[in-house]
Amino acid sequence: MRNRIAALICLALALMIQVSPLRALEAVSVPLDVEAIDLTPAVELRRQTGDQIQVSTAADSEGIVRRIEVHAQELGSSPTWAIFSLTNSSDEQIDRLLVAPHFKLAGSGLFRPDLGGTRIVAITPSQGFRPEKEESTDADIFLITLDPGSTVTFIAELKEPTLPKLTLWQSNAYKDKLNNLTLFRGIVIGISGLAALFLTILFLVKGTAMFPAAASFAWAVLIYLCIDFGFWPKVFSIHPDNSAIFRSSAEAVIAAALLIFLFAYLNLNRWHIRFNWIALAWLSGLVVLIGVAIVDAPLAAGIARMSSAVTAVCGLALIVWLSLQGYDRAVMLIPTWTLLLLWLLAASFTVAGYLENDLIAAALGGGLVLIVLLVGFTVMQHAFAGGAIQGLVSDNERRALALVGSGDVVWDWDVSRDRVHISADGEMALGWSRGTMEGPALRWLDFIHPSDRDRLRTVLDALLDQRRGQINEEFRLRDHEGHFRWFLLRARPVVGSDNEVMRCVGTLFDITDNKTAEERLLHDAVHDNLTGLPNRELFLDRLDAALKSVKDNSEAKPTIFVIDLDRFKLVNESVGMNVGDTILMTLARRLSRLMKGGDTLARLQGDQFALLLLSENAPERIAAFAEQVRKAIRAPIAFGGRELFLTASVGVAVHNEKYRFNDDILKDAELAMYNAKKHGGDRTEAFKPEMRKEENYRLVLESDLRQALEKQQIRVAFQPIMHLQENRIAGFEALARWEHPKRGRINTAEFIALAEEIGVIQDLGLYVLDQAARQLSTWQREFENKTPLFMSVNLSSRQLMRHDLINDVKTILQRYELAPNSLYLELTESLVMENPEFSMQVLARIRELGAGIALDDFGTGYSSLAQLQRFPFDILKIDRFLVKPDSSGRRPVILRSIITMARDLGLDVIAEGAETMSDGLELLQLGCRYAQGFAYGEPMPAEKITDLMTRAIRRVAAKA
Repeated sequence: MRNRIAALICLALALMIQVSPLRALEAVSVPLDVEAIDLTPAVELRRQTGDQIQVSTAADSEGIVRRIEVHAQELGSSPTWAIFSLTNSSDEQIDRLLVAPHFKLAGSGLFRPDLGGTRIVAITPSQGFRPEKEESTDADIFLITLDPGSTVTFIAELKEPTLPKLTLWQSNAYKDKLNNLTLFRGIVIGISGLAALFLTILFLVKGTAMFPAAASFAWAVLIYLCIDFGFWPKVFSIHPDNSAIFRSSAEAVIAAALLIFLFAYLNLNRWHIRFNWIALAWLSGLVVLIGVAIVDAPLAAGIARMSSAVTAVCGLALIVWLSLQGYDRAVMLIPTWTLLLLWLLAASFTVAGYLENDLIAAALGGGLVLIVLLVGFTVMQHAFAGGAIQGLVSDNERRALALVGSGDVVWDWDVSRDRVHISADGEMALGWSRGTMEGPALRWLDFIHPSDRDRLRTVLDALLDQRRGQINEEFRLRDHEGHFRWFLLRARPVVGSDNEVMRCVGTLFDITDNKTAEERLLHDAVHDNLTGLPNRELFLDRLDAALKSVKDNSEAKPTIFVIDLDRFKLVNESVGMNVGDTILMTLARRLSRLMKGGDTLARLQGDQFALLLLSENAPERIAAFAEQVRKAIRAPIAFGGRELFLTASVGVAVHNEKYRFNDDILKDAELAMYNAKKHGGDRTEAFKPEMRKEENYRLVLESDLRQALEKQQIRVAFQPIMHLQENRIAGFEALARWEHPKRGRINTAEFIALAEEIGVIQDLGLYVLDQAARQLSTWQREFENKTPLFMSVNLSSRQLMRHDLINDVKTILQRYELAPNSLYLELTESLVMENPEFSMQVLARIRELGAGIALDDFGTGYSSLAQLQRFPFDILKIDRFLVKPDSSGRRPVILRSIITMARDLGLDVIAEGAETMSDGLELLQLGCRYAQGFAYGEPMPAEKITDLMTRAIRRVAAKA
């Protein structure tokens, strides 16, 4: 029972504490003759839980205290309430303006400042009507009426927890104050605008970096003043609650503009690269701060104010340091920066609440404009003070100015005092403090590279002895980190009246970059840029030195290896040039591991390497080394989850007494390499004298082939393809033929291989394709059939891997208007499988264009059924090896299976090698649709084909 009573007592006390005022309200007397009364000290702020408050009013003239209850404008809210009481002791009615400014600089705070906004939502009096709120963009203004002898308690619902200031004004006095303040603000904004406009025009006239920086600072100040003086809300109808965002953003802009001006005016980028990065990072943070203002305006404003303070303090330190260095710009900025520091100090005391005068905010605005004017005067003084050099200068002064302009370092050796002097720029370039490199000549020589020290000492001694001449020496000087930089010293002696050298004066010029460029050019001139191996010139130089040493040592016989990768261009076309370069670097490292002292590995060109072997002389050791080279190249190379296998053709030439020039033995090694490549590659060939004859034949044939292509001497022959069931010519295969004017018909395989080797196979293939399509178009117009005639043309590997193949086929199909799917491109299985993914994409695109795909020589390669299903083939051509019967007259059993399989896959079958009519009959019985061979005609010119088909049509017509 006692516990319940105690709980009830505690609850009652809590309710009494909640509803009762913290202290008794004291009414503020409102005299008739006072223009303004500061009510801020008399206001009681209460934070209430819930949307209502109960207040005990101040005692009236009869001492009666009432209790009133006020509800918030928004249900469920918990606002802060401001409570105050006013009394009218006179016998007249009093009308006053209750003014709560939206923003008050004094006491707003530094880190999370109060940036203003709507203060009072509504006011409820204890008696009478609610005060009327007047329209204003700067403050919350309510008209309050006090009856004679009345005491009224007012409960104001606040939008924010704070109420910076509350003043009771006479109406006329408040309007006079506003008019005066508006006039002052207009003058300040006008002066600020003129200053910003003037600096902008100055920037357009003299376009150095400090002028746009000064103009940006002036415009930033103008923007801030327009916000602080309430100019923008009157123009753009900005809600008071959003003014905090604009005020915070304006302070961030001022902080950024101040930083930009300091950096540009002092030209800090010339003093150290770190200033660039610090300023860029700082400025980026301030730019981000403008976005932060939208989310948290007080935080952004606090950071902006701290940034301005740090910029001012750091700027002061930089100005003092640069002034001590004799930098004129820093000296001229001292008055302006001093005023800026005083302004920031006054502003700090104001926002901290130590300065509460009503005029302090206006004074700070005027001070900010004064800073802008001083910035303009400083910039103008710098812009026009040094426009021209006044008066005449002497010849010595002119030389001194030219020396300063050249950027050279002054070097002076006082011989009589034995003291070397170097200007500050030289010591700064090497990272030494001032005076470190000054002193006796022997001490100065300690800074020179040991390899250059004796040479320079000798030059200086000779200059003293001869008393004339000029020093023009390159040497290396040590910097503070222990590294050496190249310098060029140009100096002359100064001879005194006693004909002795008094001093030696000249300049030092940093030539490190030039030396580095020379060394790089020298290295690149004799080395391969990709692999870093010696190039052809350096290899020939070392080969020449090796041949000269043979005369002195008969046992030393150099051996030359020329290594050429087989089909490496195809690798580049299939996997890309970047991967190809990586493969070359990998092979270069592998071959370099085989080298011993004195051996040289070089890259001659593209995928061709040369090797000078001096460490082995015995024939069996040379042969073993050649096998090591082949094994190193044949080892798989892994990339992208795949393995690539390469082979190489290797030519070897061993020195003998017949070789007089280095080119001769290298050419013989190249002939041996070409001979190895001619026999299929992946082999090593030693040079034999008869190879020179073969090479001469090959060179002549190569030249003739190029001329034959240019003069269109290559002819296209056509071999008929017979439709077995209908016993008619259904199509043709186009074949290239070369009738050499002197050597007669050249074997097709020979000149095709030569065309691939010399890189003209693409032109040859495109020529055959164009001629075949043109002739097919002619035949399709002359001999109209129910099923149009078709033509098949062979493709080489280089054509397939060429990215322009699709465009070539598209152009030919559009040019000759062939029947759909009547032009077929023939490819072998091995050709397709060299790069299956790429081949599949190309073939699919070709089929989309309206051309067909034929798989040639089926049965000689992979013969994979999976590949037949994977690639978009239309025709399967069975190799003559599977068609030709054996000695007993039986054909391979697999022939029937292949034909059946092709039909099940929807492929047409062409059997090659039909030599007799019985072959065609048997192929028809096996289900083969087409046949090609000498039984139906050998490859023949187009004219002969036309005559053959014309006669066939006439025979059919005669029978009909």
